[in-house]
Amino acid sequence: MSDLDSEVLPLPPRYRFRDLLLGDQSFQSEDRVQVEFYVNENTFKERLKLFFIKNQRSSLRIRLFNFSLKLLTCLLYMVRVLLDDPALGIGWAPILWVERKMTLWVIQVIVAVISFLETMLLIYLSYKGNIWEQIFQVSFVLEMINTLPFIITIFWAPLRNLFIPVFLNCWLAKHALENMINDFHRAILRTQSAMFNQVLILFCTLLCLVFTGTCGIQHLERAGGNLSLLTSFYFCIVTFSTVGYGDVTPKIWPSQLLVVIMICVALVVLPLQFEELVYLWMERQKSGGNYSRHRAQTEKHVILCVSSLKIDLLMDFLNEFYAHPRLQDYYVVILCPTEMDIQVRRVLQIPLWSQRVIYLQGSALKDQDLMRAKMDNGEACFILSSRNEVDRTAADHQTILRAWAVKDFAPNCPLYVQILKPENKFHVKFADHVVCEEECKYALLALNCVCPATSTLITLLVHTSRGQEGQESPEQWQRTYGRCSGNEVYHVRMGDSKFFREYQGKSFTYAAFHAHKKYGVCLIGLKREDNKSILLNPGPRHTLAASDTCFYINITKEENSAFTFKQEESRRRGLVGPGRRQSSTRLPVHSIIASVGTVAMDLQNTECQLAQDGGGSKLAPPTENGSGSRRPSIAPVLELADSSALLPCDLLSDQSEDEMTPSDDEGLSVMEYVKGYPPNSPYIGSSPTLCHLLPVKAPFCCLRLDKGCKHNSYEDAKAYGFKNKLIIVSAETAGNGLYNFIVPLRAYYRSRKELNPIVLLLDNNLDSLLQCGIIYADNLVVVDKESTMSAEEDYMADAKTIVNVQTMFRLFPSLSITTELTHPSNMRFMQFRAKDSYSLALSKLEKRERENGSNLAFMFRLPFAAGRVFSISMLDTLLYQSFVKDYMISITRLLLGLDTTPGSGYLCAMKIAEDDLWIGTYGRLFQKLCSSSSEIPIGIYRTQSHVFTSESQVSVTMEDCEDTREVKGPWGVRVGTGGGSTHGQHVGSSDPAEHPLLRRKSLQWARRLSRKSPKHAGRAAERTSQQQLSLCRRSERQELSELVKNRMKHLGLPTTGYDEMNDHQNTLSYVLINPPPDTRLEPSDIVYLIRCDPLAHVASSPESGRRNKLASCNPETREETQL
Repeated sequence: MSDLDSEVLPLPPRYRFRDLLLGDQSFQSEDRVQVEFYVNENTFKERLKLFFIKNQRSSLRIRLFNFSLKLLTCLLYMVRVLLDDPALGIGWAPILWVERKMTLWVIQVIVAVISFLETMLLIYLSYKGNIWEQIFQVSFVLEMINTLPFIITIFWAPLRNLFIPVFLNCWLAKHALENMINDFHRAILRTQSAMFNQVLILFCTLLCLVFTGTCGIQHLERAGGNLSLLTSFYFCIVTFSTVGYGDVTPKIWPSQLLVVIMICVALVVLPLQFEELVYLWMERQKSGGNYSRHRAQTEKHVILCVSSLKIDLLMDFLNEFYAHPRLQDYYVVILCPTEMDIQVRRVLQIPLWSQRVIYLQGSALKDQDLMRAKMDNGEACFILSSRNEVDRTAADHQTILRAWAVKDFAPNCPLYVQILKPENKFHVKFADHVVCEEECKYALLALNCVCPATSTLITLLVHTSRGQEGQESPEQWQRTYGRCSGNEVYHVRMGDSKFFREYQGKSFTYAAFHAHKKYGVCLIGLKREDNKSILLNPGPRHTLAASDTCFYINITKEENSAFTFKQEESRRRGLVGPGRRQSSTRLPVHSIIASVGTVAMDLQNTECQLAQDGGGSKLAPPTENGSGSRRPSIAPVLELADSSALLPCDLLSDQSEDEMTPSDDEGLSVMEYVKGYPPNSPYIGSSPTLCHLLPVKAPFCCLRLDKGCKHNSYEDAKAYGFKNKLIIVSAETAGNGLYNFIVPLRAYYRSRKELNPIVLLLDNNLDSLLQCGIIYADNLVVVDKESTMSAEEDYMADAKTIVNVQTMFRLFPSLSITTELTHPSNMRFMQFRAKDSYSLALSKLEKRERENGSNLAFMFRLPFAAGRVFSISMLDTLLYQSFVKDYMISITRLLLGLDTTPGSGYLCAMKIAEDDLWIGTYGRLFQKLCSSSSEIPIGIYRTQSHVFTSESQVSVTMEDCEDTREVKGPWGVRVGTGGGSTHGQHVGSSDPAEHPLLRRKSLQWARRLSRKSPKHAGRAAERTSQQQLSLCRRSERQELSELVKNRMKHLGLPTTGYDEMNDHQNTLSYVLINPPPDTRLEPSDIVYLIRCDPLAHVASSPESGRRNKLASCNPETREETQL
């Protein structure tokens, strides 16, 4: 082999380097053959055929000329009839001979000769070997009848007055018009012209029938009644319309025969034409036709691309899209490959939508269908995935192809894409806005475990509402909850804003507090002009500039708000006494009177440092007031950040404490975590987040909780001895979306003391629930199963999930269960109680709100208001709102912790304890948080006691009688040792004077709406039935308790942790977004906060900065937020 490689044969002479450069002369001198292509088209016949037939534009001109000739012959015939004056009488002479002027004869002969020559030329060019087939064509026969007689009269003068049926040229004109329209559509490349062609053919057929009948009867009646053209036309219209007045009738048999023939032809031809037209019309109705090009150029429209259109999806999109005033004139074009559903068709026939929504049946992968929808002229294209598919990955693949097709066809059309799986998100990264369902879903469910009802908070924020829901209800909580649900996120440029313009050059927290105090708006974030990133609560060190874009929460945007400064001045003067006004003028710095709604806050001692405000708690009252009767004061919010007053160690207090001074009882667990970024990303496109990580990767065998391995022998959650309560996730598979559930719960800004163990449960039978430690769990999250999302009946997709959750709710009533459903309408079945009249009253309230046109009719359902149930379809409005508010997706991802921007804050929660009630109102709490820790509150999660139905009352009575350890509070409400919910469900009363009225109103309203008016005479019988029900309920509770305890004994688990009687069915919870400043704080309120980024103001050297912070901060004055 080496010998062969070493031998290099010399090049032949013709391939030498010199020959390669100069060219091979011997090769060039060889004979070459030049081949000409398409020589068949160079003949004279082919050139004529190309001009008269093949070429679209030239053939269009020829047919237009031919059509004009035929119309001219018909017009000349009518002129001849009008100039003719036949002799009266019966005979064949008036039928065979007519009077034709010489000038008219010459013109008709010229036209006939031209038509004859053109016809013969076309016969020659279209000849294909069978001459008889072309001769016996109807068009050729008619042409010969109308042209040959005129040519014969040139050579034989006596035949010049012979009658020739020139009016039959109308049928040739019709044939020429059809060919001309076809050529015209081919020339302009119009493909959707079948409907137009059929209508044109039908109209021309009717016109030719009437014209032929009119001219034929008029000519034949020359030998009879001598009818004029107008009278003949009148007779034909009356006859063909089947009216038949009988005032005009044919007199001779030839005209009568012609009428019979014409009627027979009409009865045969017209039904066929109408049948074809109706068929095309039905097909057009199915496919939806086209979106007009003229309308696309003059009006604005958006396109909605879906795999299958359901009525819920359609109504959610339309209600949210048209809720914005500036979108009222937009058209919505729906492009769907399936036929329109019956319910969808019924809705689109409503006048409100029929003039705005256009349904087109077609595929986004076909350019013809995209052209029909005028995608290139669209303002936006929404591409939604089918979440009801069993294979969600296949649904994502279809969405990706649609996005690619739209981007290829209309690159300038903005794309709004919904994707299901996070691993498929990078395929549509080019889209303007992308919402990943699983990312948002798992992040919401994770935050629900640490910030209760975050799903309800976000859902209400991304829905458009005026805050008018529930205003007619007698329930105070429903009116307050409905009014606060109208708050949304808006934006405004600070230099143009009346809300924030006066705070230019001031700190962010100063502007946030005073804007809330003065206008009731909640400033949550901003965006610099030179930076595209949105910052939530950048902190007091951030100074506002006129070019900043401010993001705030309010009932409506600033442009729709009216300002009445004079009334505020008068109200302020009325609230402030003369003595205080005088002192305020003398000491403008040391005594500040701030009026918030109906509450006056006295802000004094502005010279004291912020470090003196709190003792051991952030909300602890200051000690300067002593034992005086005045309400404790709160330090003011500084206009500019003071480095001496700010406590950077407070921002990292939990982390610093964990690192430097671990407690004795948690010393081992504290050292188990280090801060860092996850080493492996489960999918492309995940945002890197600083988290608490294990220093060493855990072996795979140790991930099984119920099976021991060589590293440990634990087989249940009790054996692990977790310090904190568990968070259990019940899912079908461990997909990549779980990454977004774990990251928010392990984020760097959460204290190590608050990190809850996370247990993934893939099988939710009773044994598995007990082994995974459900009796030691704080939260149970039930994720909707993908295999159950598709069902024969759409709304039955949640049946299995609902029944399983109801079973767990009955077995473990004290457990906080958060459930994800496919359909929001099924949330009424969560924690279902059949004999609950209050739930029936809420159902009627929901129906009434839906009839009033509310987009949030389901908001009053107790499981949704409390954040116990969630449907990802509720967040579809997030994608729709981004068309008007392009920042909504970014703000939502920051709130959920999916994205982390340096300097941007995060969402957390703080519980109001009994010791914190000295603050009094939400406005004073706003000031306290802004002045002490620079935190921005955005809402309250409130839990209050409530009396529901007889079933609930029986439960309370039974527990009070049989559990002597529990103390019965005022008005029969349990307080004391009953083990509260982890989210602060407080069953006690902060104001005892309010609860009797609350219970009385709720009972009256429930009885009135449920049409159960209790009579005074029937109270004894009702009490007896309650006692019987109590006994039945008690026995059922005992059975369930025995069942659970027996299974625990069988599995070798201790039964001491199971408390079967800890049930909180006598409370209701709801979310108040940006409540008024004068809202009274109540015990167990949980306040939603946007806290500053702990790493926003860390020095360039992390180690030295952390050391300086610890050295300059006194642990005695460190403030912590209690979760």
